[in-house]
Amino acid sequence: MAATPEGVTFTEIEAMGDLFFQASDPTRLAILLHLNAGSRCVCELAAEMGLSISAVSHQMKKLRLSGLVNRRRDGRHIHYTLADDHVRQLLELGLEHIRE
Repeated sequence: MAATPEGVTFTEIEAMGDLFFQASDPTRLAILLHLNAGSRCVCELAAEMGLSISAVSHQMKKLRLSGLVNRRRDGRHIHYTLADDHVRQLLELGLEHIRE
């Protein structure tokens, strides 16, 4: 294994790798970009993206476990948002980078 940069632990490197891996899937990335516009429930995301509710739910679990999204129950529906402004900044910086 290669040495880590000063001040960065191997655990942090692994966590960053997982974060970027989860965000690298085109479907999950599209979900994150939809959530960048605001809170959505799975049924809204499925309709907006032309996917099944089951497919979106499967991806939401991965995004939630990786810490990229948060969920909030509202009656029968669970609404998802980006976890925090860091996720929003990653999305915006990524778009800015590829558009240059």
